[in-house]
Amino acid sequence: MAVNIHDSAYALEKAIRKSNEYLDLKKIYDEVNADKSAKKMFDQFRDMQLNLQQKQMSGQEITQDEMEKAQKVVALVQQHAKISKLMDAEQRMSLVIGELNQIIMKPLEELYGRLDD
Repeated sequence: MAVNIHDSAYALEKAIRKSNEYLDLKKIYDEVNADKSAKKMFDQFRDMQLNLQQKQMSGQEITQDEMEKAQKVVALVQQHAKISKLMDAEQRMSLVIGELNQIIMKPLEELYGRLDD
């Protein structure tokens, strides 16, 4: 009997929204957004991150100056307690997503073999 894969995906989405990792992430994200200085600093950090990623994806080289500025922003952001907690929560959520991706990709890996083989 065939399974509607989209129904399973929506069920997984609901499970993610109820997971401790997501609930913690959302709580901490809301705390950062409620703090004007933390929100401003976090938004600047995200903008810098996105700009560097877009530059990288378009094949442009990131300059030494841009790298140094990014490292300073990261160091500053990591010193802010709320943003540091948010980054930790993001990391935990990212690990969960990575584990889910491994599970989801398992049938294709079994069919074609691992890409890194």
